[in-house]
Amino acid sequence: MLLTSVVIIIREVLEAALLISILLSMCRQLSVSQAWFKWGVLAGLLGSVLYGSQMGRISQMWDGVGQELSDATIQVLIYFCLLYSCRKLLFHLHSPHSKDTVLLWVMAAAIALAVIREGSEIYIYLSAFQQSSESRMGLYSGSAIGLGIGFSFCALFYYWLLSFSSRRAVLLGCGLLTLVAGGMVLQGCKMLTQADWLPDGQTWDSSSLLPEDSLPGQLLYAMMGYEASPSPAQVAIYAAAILLMLASLLLSYWRGARSQSALTSDTE
Repeated sequence: MLLTSVVIIIREVLEAALLISILLSMCRQLSVSQAWFKWGVLAGLLGSVLYGSQMGRISQMWDGVGQELSDATIQVLIYFCLLYSCRKLLFHLHSPHSKDTVLLWVMAAAIALAVIREGSEIYIYLSAFQQSSESRMGLYSGSAIGLGIGFSFCALFYYWLLSFSSRRAVLLGCGLLTLVAGGMVLQGCKMLTQADWLPDGQTWDSSSLLPEDSLPGQLLYAMMGYEASPSPAQVAIYAAAILLMLASLLLSYWRGARSQSALTSDTE
């Protein structure tokens, strides 16, 4: 139970920790207010308890696929929140003195949704086994270790991004968030496939090379939604989501650089 709890908690914590560390480091580099962070985490923690406690009722909705559809909806919302946040942070890279209240709320929403999704899974897992006195010690000890590892990863990643210049940190952060956002869409597609809203199938099977339950597989799952045997629909939608975000970010970067160049020319 101890080892199982450690692995499960790490898997659930890493994804939200990765989002938090990247967004916080980018805001720190660009001198953007970080006040949104505490409200996003607080809303996420409260929402995760509420969402997790009502999962039984949610699962019965929409002909028994309520959990899959609600989970997919959360994933898609996070994707669009990250798309908006990255575009605006790239704008701040070229216009560091601009203020954008909407950006702060969107980043808070992204964190809140990520914490709700991952936190509800942890809540359900702890609720399922806490009644057993034999496994309670291993359950809580493993959960504490998993949380510590997840938060440590968040801190290390945060300071690693701060070691770069502002431009490199923002560009690297946007690239990483593109992979995370694409992974969100991939996981959402998996839920829709389970709900029979998307066709099933198998494009390839890499489980023999990199099993999903291995440590590298768990890390890749948290970072980019790795799945050993995705369906053709999942691969197509994942590729479209990545290309859409890359094209949008490249366009935003180009426009920002062009505006900055024009402003510099006017001042000279």
